[in-house]
Amino acid sequence: MMDSRISPAALLLLFGLATVFAQTSAPGQACEVKNGTSCEECLRNVTCLWCITTKSCVTYPVKTILPPHALCPLNEARWGLCWMNFQTLIITLAVLGGILIIAFLVCLFCCCKCENFGSKRLEAKMEKRANKTRTKQEERRTEMKERHDDIRKKYGLSGQNPYSKFA
Repeated sequence: MMDSRISPAALLLLFGLATVFAQTSAPGQACEVKNGTSCEECLRNVTCLWCITTKSCVTYPVKTILPPHALCPLNEARWGLCWMNFQTLIITLAVLGGILIIAFLVCLFCCCKCENFGSKRLEAKMEKRANKTRTKQEERRTEMKERHDDIRKKYGLSGQNPYSKFA
């Protein structure tokens, strides 16, 4: 059985395609001329807004961003698609925008955390290597000192250094 609900992404895609492929009217033709026609006829011009309660076609008020309630209530206003009200469109766009912002922040956080984790790992590896080198160096110093002491004993130079009192 097929699910009859439409996902928000599909809704936005349909809205975008309808807006892109909508036919615009001639520059001199106003939306108000299409009053009393159908929603589809009104919305062929992307600058028009259809109000279901008044069955009127009005020019979209671009300066106010959202159409004022006096012009047409948001749940009765149609723009771009006749089957989707303006309120649903705004809520859908807000939710998708929020999801995109959250997804971006999560990705940013994960990338930074992984980078920090990698740098800490690298620091630990370098510190371990430095400790290993330091240990080998100390072992070599001890071996050299033992060899020098053995040589001094062999040739009878193990006594006090006559020049030590000047140092």
